[in-house]
Amino acid sequence: MRAILPLIYVIIGAVIAQQHHYFAHVNSIAQVASAALAIVLWPLILFQVNLHIK
Repeated sequence: MRAILPLIYVIIGAVIAQQHHYFAHVNSIAQVASAALAIVLWPLILFQVNLHIK
């Protein structure tokens, strides 16, 4: 059961990142980093923190 929790956390993060358009145009390293941050730090996105790296 404990091994499933990190997987669920990452899946939720990916869904939330996709809903907030972090995967829209992943062409550069900065956009890939933004998407990765959005997946890991998804609770911040729910508080309207912008994780897009420019």
